[in-house]
Amino acid sequence: MAETRRVLASLSNSLLNQVNLMVPVDCKSKSDSVIETMKVIVNERRRLEIIEKLKEGYEEMSQINLDFAEMGLEQDITDLVCYEANLKRRGML
Repeated sequence: MAETRRVLASLSNSLLNQVNLMVPVDCKSKSDSVIETMKVIVNERRRLEIIEKLKEGYEEMSQINLDFAEMGLEQDITDLVCYEANLKRRGML
């Protein structure tokens, strides 16, 4: 089992009531209720950080993909010009 440490915190009644509303009813005590709420907060924060990193990654990849697409388009245009020039030389255009 993970090592635990005791933490003393004072909560306003309104905050404690909100905490109690957020936690499943199977909590045995107010302490369990606060612990469960803290777990939810930590997991949600971690989830939001992952979403932000994914968003940054997708934005970066979209720019990389755009750069590659533009490079490919540039090469396609060059190839088309060369192809048409060859056709003209052969009298086929």
